[in-house]
Amino acid sequence: MEASENTIKLYYNTEVEKLAMPEYGRNVLKMVEQLREIPDKAKRSEQAQAVVKVMESLNPQVHQQENWAQKLWDHLYMIAGYDLDIDSPYPAPVPEFVNSKPDPIPLNTKPIRARHYGRNIESILDLIASEPEGEVKTAMIRSLAIYMRQQYLIWNKDTVSDATIFQDIERLSGGRVKVPEGIELSKISADANFARPGMNLNFGGNGNGNGKNGKFKYRGKKGKK
Repeated sequence: MEASENTIKLYYNTEVEKLAMPEYGRNVLKMVEQLREIPDKAKRSEQAQAVVKVMESLNPQVHQQENWAQKLWDHLYMIAGYDLDIDSPYPAPVPEFVNSKPDPIPLNTKPIRARHYGRNIESILDLIASEPEGEVKTAMIRSLAIYMRQQYLIWNKDTVSDATIFQDIERLSGGRVKVPEGIELSKISADANFARPGMNLNFGGNGNGNGKNGKFKYRGKKGKK
């Protein structure tokens, strides 16, 4: 909208330059633009410290980060479009490094043969298969069987026999790991509780529910007598 003697020019954010660091606002951008116009480098560096102080007050949560002071100076360079000739207490950031994308994390797309045991079980079986026969390997098989039994009971509340766990070890290892005869697992305590991940959250009470005694209570309507 064109301004005249009886009108006021309105400025909209959609009509101006996009902010590189929106959390500091457009006034800080104007400060940085005026900072670049100072001809004397010593005076320019002095004013840059003042601008950083303003940025610190506008972004106090930066103190929770490591090297927060250097991050503020890096943000100053980013607001200036990396075109700022000052004496900074820290080296100027390199745009290519700041704007570079992290390397993608490779994902294991191999299907899990037994989801209730998890993917790591297969790696452990590979390790056990490479061990020579002896007491150490037997102890490793026994420890793995106890862990697999625990994982089995987390997702299946029915009791499971030791023979079933031993069969799963040999099946998942492709026959490379043979369970020695006579191996026995420790007995499961009667009060043992195998909870699924995320199902043991405390929503109030004494840790097991939101009732007064840690139990969930049904609060339905009472029937008419």
